[in-house]
Amino acid sequence: MTQDETLKKDGFKVVHPNAAGIDIASQMHYVAVPPDRDENPVRKFGSFTADLHEIAHWLKQCGIDTIAMESTGIYWVQLYLILEEYGFEVFLVNARHIKNVAGRKSDVLDCQWILQLHTYGLLNASFQPESITRELRTYMRQRKNLTEGYSIQIQLMQKAFEQMNIKLHNAIADITGKSGQLIIQAILSGERNAERLAELADKHIKASKEDLIKSLEGNWRNEHVFELRQAYELYHIFKQKINECDIQIEQVLDTLGNQNSHSDSEKQSRKVYSKNRFNFDATNYLKKIIGVDITKIFGVSELIATEIISETGLDMSKWATKKHFASWLNLAPNNRISGGKLLKTKKIKKKNKAGQAFLMAAFALQRSDNWLGEFYRRVKAKNGPAIATKATARKLSLIFYDMVKDKKEFNPIPINIYNLHFKERKMKYIINQALKYGMNIVPA
Repeated sequence: MTQDETLKKDGFKVVHPNAAGIDIASQMHYVAVPPDRDENPVRKFGSFTADLHEIAHWLKQCGIDTIAMESTGIYWVQLYLILEEYGFEVFLVNARHIKNVAGRKSDVLDCQWILQLHTYGLLNASFQPESITRELRTYMRQRKNLTEGYSIQIQLMQKAFEQMNIKLHNAIADITGKSGQLIIQAILSGERNAERLAELADKHIKASKEDLIKSLEGNWRNEHVFELRQAYELYHIFKQKINECDIQIEQVLDTLGNQNSHSDSEKQSRKVYSKNRFNFDATNYLKKIIGVDITKIFGVSELIATEIISETGLDMSKWATKKHFASWLNLAPNNRISGGKLLKTKKIKKKNKAGQAFLMAAFALQRSDNWLGEFYRRVKAKNGPAIATKATARKLSLIFYDMVKDKKEFNPIPINIYNLHFKERKMKYIINQALKYGMNIVPA
């Protein structure tokens, strides 16, 4: 019995007749093609670059035009890129989706099962951005790793001070500022006199000179000074590497700006939320690329905006609606509903990096004086901070989707109008509840 007859017998429609399936591993890749394409339709290949090109050549010989593979670790990346270069349509598939499809026989290899599902059109491709966005994403993820690294070195400097009973961080809020750096440099140069060290602090420091002197009196032990020196030097190495990342990021943003230039874009004033900012003005690059200023969205800094763009790209049409976009970000509730009833809400374990950026932006709004801050506080009072952060992040993602897709400027609701609408909705709900019990609401 031929494969086509089998498919007709099973009642499935062949969606991808020229399909292949690949089982990805660290050292070996198993590739399956339809049985009528080669005497040996399942082959094993190595993972070296020459092997990956050999896979592509064999698939070309077999007349394949679309390929499905599992997203196993990072082992799929190079094969995915090489197959794209050869002109194949590559479906990167979530392994969980393959497991959820029942009916697999025990004597069928993984690659054959992937081929069969892909032939029927039962697999959906995971989102993958275009090449230039992937490059930006790599730089942004590396920058984030470096930022976490230099934050650890700051903590280690504070730990070394605490072990010597030096309370500098109590007198100076930021030991990486101008005053803190001058004092640390003097300590590493051998200065131990608290009064001389206190004179290095800026005159605008809020702490009094007496408190500063007291905070710099401690037990100077060689091993802890050594720890301080190591952390201080590593801190500056991390900062240097972050600056190198910023150069690469600016070059990519400049390239994207030239590809997606909007001539009517005007220069925007740069908003800076933290010390962990770019060493260049990214706001106007983003405005030139997108056509609207997404940093005007409450809580979205130019750093967060660039991180989101590096994960999502600029083509919002890859998601059917903004609700699909929020679901892809893992910002929509994962409700199990049957018969019109909510059975349970299952938490999705996998984290979406763009979704995490929206969550960070939402968390920053908890004390802000705008309608999104008011929404956050209202949900927090009812359901707690975790749900409030996620709900606010979802609203931010919907605003972002509309701005990028339709080139809409950010038009925030005045907080007094938002509160008025909320009171009206709440009053309407109370009246409806009273009517259910045969009662009327009488205005005071």
